[in-house]
Amino acid sequence: MTNRTEIYVNGAWQAGVSTIENRNPSDISDVIGLYAQASADQLDAALDAARRAQPIWWAAGVQKRHDVLMAIGTELMARAEEIGRMLAREEGKPLAEGKGEVYRAGQFFTYFAAEVLRLHGDLAESVRPGIEIDVRREPVGVVAIISPWNFPVATPAWKIAPALAFGNAVVWKPANVTPASAVALTEIIARQDIPKGLFNLVSGAGREVGQRLVESRNVDAISFTGSVPVGRGIAASAVTNMTKVQMEMGSKNPMLIMDDADLDLAVAHAAGSAFGGTGQKCTAASRLIVHEAIHDAFVEKLVAAAQALKVGHALAEGTQIGPVVSESQLAQNLDYVGIGKSEGAELLCGGERLERPTDGYYMAPAVFAGTRNDMRINREEMFAPITCVMKAASYDEALSIANDTEFGLTAGIMTGSLARASHFRASMRAGCVMVNLPTAGTDYHVPFGGRGSSSFGPREQGRYAAEFYTSVKTSYVAAGTPQ
Repeated sequence: MTNRTEIYVNGAWQAGVSTIENRNPSDISDVIGLYAQASADQLDAALDAARRAQPIWWAAGVQKRHDVLMAIGTELMARAEEIGRMLAREEGKPLAEGKGEVYRAGQFFTYFAAEVLRLHGDLAESVRPGIEIDVRREPVGVVAIISPWNFPVATPAWKIAPALAFGNAVVWKPANVTPASAVALTEIIARQDIPKGLFNLVSGAGREVGQRLVESRNVDAISFTGSVPVGRGIAASAVTNMTKVQMEMGSKNPMLIMDDADLDLAVAHAAGSAFGGTGQKCTAASRLIVHEAIHDAFVEKLVAAAQALKVGHALAEGTQIGPVVSESQLAQNLDYVGIGKSEGAELLCGGERLERPTDGYYMAPAVFAGTRNDMRINREEMFAPITCVMKAASYDEALSIANDTEFGLTAGIMTGSLARASHFRASMRAGCVMVNLPTAGTDYHVPFGGRGSSSFGPREQGRYAAEFYTSVKTSYVAAGTPQ
């Protein structure tokens, strides 16, 4: 990989108006680089270039778009270890997770390469004689993509791939915490034979570059993944220009542990869901609702599982949980531990900063018991390796607690009862429901999204992505009578 640190605008790498420092959260003495920040003028240039390039890309045809996306995806998969190592160094997730994320990003591109060839329309008979009707999908235009730091390659990939597949141009503002991942993905895209200005990387602060981006009249659609307050602000800005929006935001995902569950499997899935990726996943299980009949046995095993997890340097062999992403994130996590204690929850293990051979943002995974659903630690998204156990007397009570939230992204149940599982699938108000599986972990070829404050707008991924990245056109033709 190169040590490139610039932004990418109108087909050229450029220095920014300023730089930010990027450090390894596993070892804060390791400076990864100084990365460029775009100016307002550079953002405007990127938007103008995207507007010019988009119709050229659409006219290039399906075979061209297929080939470009296939090339991007193939290279990502081939370089999964190399780029995954850099990702782990930058973001802090264990190396195996970093490699897996990059490979999955490649799969998004190869999947949508095939979808390019499946963009079929419809023919319809008119109610009026002598008129033919066809319905087809066309690009929405220029798409602004704003992505988070927790999956710095996979999340932008599942947005960029369908945007390009369906003929759009892209202006991408990645998270400032993980700029190296953004540059790595951009380098691969920039090497392709695409129109100058079709794809642009404009890193910068959200209050400056991000706000100007979402307010621009040159943007036709905005795809955002991040927090609820930022998402609401984007929606408020976008409505001024009637810009199409797609937003994936917060979560507070429940997992129900029923008295007929396989206890060891339930503990394994709960621990993996709560602490995988250091709890920095929108699909993390932070509310564990446990039937009173097995509550004590489950909690005992969960605490043992949490304490057995190896917390360490993301690139060290055997590490299961890396550091949290930044000093500010660690401070927020520790604040939530204090909040939980002040609310009367019982901290059974973890919740403290850990010392390791390298100076990093390490935290012991925490388990709270004796919690109530009205506590802040059960109402607010923490994005931390913290999970909270609540006791329920019955399945009905557990389901009621699970649905008592403003969020609705993922939810899971551990049970041996087909009746409970079926009822849960039908009654849980969430976009993704898991039965005897972790709440974290979704496939790339099916829709992803939630309800309530978790999501707004059309679903992401799979064939459903076309709803956001295209606009439907209905055409009427009166051919007349042949002479």
